[in-house]
Amino acid sequence: MLIGEVARRSGVSARMLRHYESLGLVHPSGRTGSGYREYSEEDIRRIFHIESLRALGLSLREVKRALDDADFTPAALVDDLIRRTRERIAAETELLTRLRRIHAADPAGWEDALQVVTLLQALGSKSADARQRAALASASSASSAFPGSSASSGDEVPVPVEALVEAALGESDPNVAGALRWALARSGDGAPALLAEGIGSPVAAVRERAVRCLAVMPGGEAAGHLRDALAHPDPVVRGHAALAIGPRGDTDAVPALVDLLEEGRNDTDAADTLSVLASDTATADRIAHRLVERLARSTTRAPARGRLTQALAGIPGTRASQALAELSHDADRAVALTATYLLHLREAR
Repeated sequence: MLIGEVARRSGVSARMLRHYESLGLVHPSGRTGSGYREYSEEDIRRIFHIESLRALGLSLREVKRALDDADFTPAALVDDLIRRTRERIAAETELLTRLRRIHAADPAGWEDALQVVTLLQALGSKSADARQRAALASASSASSAFPGSSASSGDEVPVPVEALVEAALGESDPNVAGALRWALARSGDGAPALLAEGIGSPVAAVRERAVRCLAVMPGGEAAGHLRDALAHPDPVVRGHAALAIGPRGDTDAVPALVDLLEEGRNDTDAADTLSVLASDTATADRIAHRLVERLARSTTRAPARGRLTQALAGIPGTRASQALAELSHDADRAVALTATYLLHLREAR
């Protein structure tokens, strides 16, 4: 079969067939009397094998090795192809994400687009200083985009909120994380829902970063997600949510605040927040009752009982006073002395 007929049947151009021959991939079995290449059925099968292997992503060198090396093991090459394909998909996915974020920024021109690209690159920098500068610049961009901002329109292009959320959820440096929280608090719509998704992460550090970002965000949507977080199985998430919405007068935070006191995490802030919430007699009595309940549990250890007793000092009302009077006779001498001292202070007011 002549080269033209082979090209027609195989779909491989005559030029490519000559290239295969030059690389030693295929050798026509013979020549006609006029010197034209003549391919056998075996040659054609080899050409189809070459094309099949190329379709898997093999280079021509790898194809030749696969067809000519008797000791060649397909499994090793397929494993390598899988790895390379995953790397290529990851790179393409990263590029697609970057392009979508530039598109979301709605740049007015190439200068704006390049500004967004620069900020996105800086947010992903290995340098904490570079990431912090990018976060602060992002906050400035977001602020200038708000209605009533003193910055002139078009001076700054806000970084897409998805990029800020991704950076914040992955940031371990405390200074950079603070700057990113500040930027997100000024980023407008979209951030609370994305951060709420972060609270559902299987990674504890990501959950904590998400709830801490929500804690500084204004508006009812963020507050709603924080209220939902009070029921989260992660005590760290519950604690941050309670410390965020408690000062806003949300009494649903009380159980988680008492948990913080018992655990000794942010216990001073938790006690202060409970004092703020105890603004009326009914709420004060409910808080005092919950503190007493926790004190009475057999599993509550001595240091925790001391913290819970001290928290009663900031709770007004007769229920808290009665609790301190009872605790002044507690079997734990440290608790009894603390309660006696606090009771004297209340009576002296």
